[in-house]
Amino acid sequence: MKLKQGFIMREIAGETIVVPSGDELKLNMMITLNDTGKLLWKKLEVGADMDELVQAMLAKYDVEEQTARSGAEAFVAKLQERGFLEEASNV
Repeated sequence: MKLKQGFIMREIAGETIVVPSGDELKLNMMITLNDTGKLLWKKLEVGADMDELVQAMLAKYDVEEQTARSGAEAFVAKLQERGFLEEASNV
């Protein structure tokens, strides 16, 4: 999975937010991340796949694999819904 270009993650007043930059200046594309979202976002910045997201959650949190997978899938689905991820290529 790959995040679209043009988004910047920043810490502002104790909150982690992702804001669009450049041509992507749409307010509906601004989100606030919790600690788990921040962890997953950082992994997506380097092109992590779903298994890598799950492994990152398992390494950081004391959760069952299915819980980690459900959380990662929900996060990715929300990013896809909001337009933060590149479309998968049909290669």
